[in-house]
Amino acid sequence: MAKKSWFERNKRKAATVKKYAAVRAELKAKRDYAGLAKLPRDASPTRLVNRCAMSGRRHGHLRKFGVSRLTFREAALNGLIPGVTKASW
Repeated sequence: MAKKSWFERNKRKAATVKKYAAVRAELKAKRDYAGLAKLPRDASPTRLVNRCAMSGRRHGHLRKFGVSRLTFREAALNGLIPGVTKASW
């Protein structure tokens, strides 16, 4: 399980990205790169990290389900994810 501070830091970054989204789009349209550089670093969407909703793991994140591969496997084998079955051939 990830530390709680990592979750909170990512939430704060997401709020900053949302706050400056319109300003960034306007500056990009004008090609004002000096203005973009003056914005906070956390205003860039690339600073956000995809994290598992259950464990907080950031590697092996499955975007479609919002969880890591390990959590996905456990949940799928326990039947907690509808429509997902173990493959057999």
